[in-house]
Amino acid sequence: MKKGNLFVVSGPSGAGKGTICAAFAQRRPEVFLSVSATTREPREGEVEGVHYYFLGEEEFKEKITQGDFLEHAVYCGNYYGTPRGKVMEVIESGRDVILEIESDGAMQVRSRYPEGIFIFVCPPSLQTLEARLRGRGTESEEVIAQRLEKAVQELGRAHKYNYLLLNDDVEAAVRRLEAIVDAERCYMPRNIGFINDFIKNKEK
Repeated sequence: MKKGNLFVVSGPSGAGKGTICAAFAQRRPEVFLSVSATTREPREGEVEGVHYYFLGEEEFKEKITQGDFLEHAVYCGNYYGTPRGKVMEVIESGRDVILEIESDGAMQVRSRYPEGIFIFVCPPSLQTLEARLRGRGTESEEVIAQRLEKAVQELGRAHKYNYLLLNDDVEAAVRRLEAIVDAERCYMPRNIGFINDFIKNKEK
C-alpha cells in the first residue's frame, strides 16, 4: 500500500495559513488535518482538540523529553508541537496529512522527514500582514512588533520550501493548495510502485 503524503504548510503569523487549511479540510475530508499542541492561551472561539491541544508548559516539556513530538518550537514565548504518533499512523494507512505549523517547526520536519512537501504561505505585503494582525484585536503592540520581525526572518528562508502559496485571496489560495496536493499525488516518483505492479499484473 502506498503511503500518504505529508504536506507541511507554514508561514508568518497572520498570513492566513490556518484559514486556508481549515477551508481545504472542508473540501477534502479524506486529508487528515493534524492538530498541534501549544502552551499559549486559547483565543476566543478556539476549541480544545479541534484548533489545538492546549497544554501547560511543564507537560509540554515532558512530552519533548519523551520524544512525543514530530517537531516543536518556541514562537513568541509559547511552545508549539506536532504529536508524532497520530501523524505517522495516518501516513502509513495511506492517507495524506497536512501540518499547519510555524516555520521553525517546519524546518525540523524538513530535516527529519525530507520526503514531505513544504508550502510557504505568504501575504501580498508586510503592510497587509500588519493589517491582518491588528485586525485580530487579540495581541498587544509589543506582540505585533515581535510577529512582524519574525515574519521578515521567515521570509528569508522561504526558498527552503517546495511551493509558494500567495494568500492575496482566500478562495484563490485554497484552490492553489488543492492544485498542489493533486499534482503531488500524480508525481511519478511517488507512483513507481503502482507502475511496477501494473507491469507485473500484465505479465501474469
